[in-house]
Amino acid sequence: MSSILTNSSAMVALQTLQSINKNLGSTMGEISTGKTVANAKDNASIWAISQTMQSDVDGFKGISDALSTGGASVAVARTAAESVTGLLGQIKEKIVAAQDPSADQAKLQTDIAELRNQVGSVVNAAQFNGLNLVNGTNASVNVLASLDRDATGTVTASNITVAGQNLSTAAGAVKAGLVGSDGVGTDGATAAIFIDAAGSADITVVDAALAVGDTFNITIGDETASYVVTAEDVAAGATEEVVANGIRTAINGMSNANITADVSTDTVTVANAAGPTVAMTTELVTVGTGGLSGLAGINVDDGAGGNSVQALADIEGLIQTSIDAAASFGSSQARIEMQSEFVSKLTDSLKTGIGALVDANMEEASARLQALQVQQQLATQSLSIANQAPQNILSLFR
Repeated sequence: MSSILTNSSAMVALQTLQSINKNLGSTMGEISTGKTVANAKDNASIWAISQTMQSDVDGFKGISDALSTGGASVAVARTAAESVTGLLGQIKEKIVAAQDPSADQAKLQTDIAELRNQVGSVVNAAQFNGLNLVNGTNASVNVLASLDRDATGTVTASNITVAGQNLSTAAGAVKAGLVGSDGVGTDGATAAIFIDAAGSADITVVDAALAVGDTFNITIGDETASYVVTAEDVAAGATEEVVANGIRTAINGMSNANITADVSTDTVTVANAAGPTVAMTTELVTVGTGGLSGLAGINVDDGAGGNSVQALADIEGLIQTSIDAAASFGSSQARIEMQSEFVSKLTDSLKTGIGALVDANMEEASARLQALQVQQQLATQSLSIANQAPQNILSLFR
């Protein structure tokens, strides 16, 4: 039945054209944005997943920056530790040279002092944006390394902890360590004991909490004898008695033949056999908190109270300290670089995953666009034909 009021063919053609136009608009949107899912309306579930992944990508960009900064800080510290190791090697050369009986120990000690000052300069200057990992001011530093998301969606930050190394050269304090018969050994002061000819005086080791590197200095007349607490002393347990014997040996090694020392438990008795009255002062110089504080006590000028043999033993421990510090920083720097490389690859993988979820297949979109354009032309033609159907009814009334 034909009707001039209801054109079913035109309605069908119009619906088809509208559907084609809708699909065509969607395809044009994919081509213009490059995405199949450009917003939550397109596919709420896929869009939500992609946005979560994108937020992680944004976070990893910040982590990459943090790793770069942290890596630079550790690189500065490693370079400083390696430079210090080289300087300590030069000091060792001077100490070895001082073992030669014909060496000018005074000049060698001057060179050592300058090298020691340079070590301090390197340690103090080894900072990156105010962060110094080698002077003892920072026990450790955490470098942001990752954002870890679990199955429940909870995100936690993980860090790479870089241990700081104390390569400070600051010397320790002077304190009581030996007490004499008239109160010698007060903290920060060393009153003199005067020993007459044929007289003697007692000094007692009183500090039980001795550390490796603590130095006892006993000055008698114009000559100083020194004894440095060793690891073997501390390991022996009865530290005061062991140190007292060491001090006795140091005093008996003085050039003044009138001065002799004997020991009983933790007390050293110093005797002046003959000659004029001599003044004796004592002090304990504690080792500094810095790993290289022992540099302050290195003296190869035997004629000025130094001990070139002891200096050689001391420098070996200091060199090992700086080597250990450099190795520690090297390991941390290598890990930071590996993590940085991993974060870069992980970020690329996340981007690839996001693209697989939301990116448009441009080849498919191009083919679909051409097909829809043809369908649009045909639907338009079909609608035009359907709209002409009522005109055909007029011929029935002619």
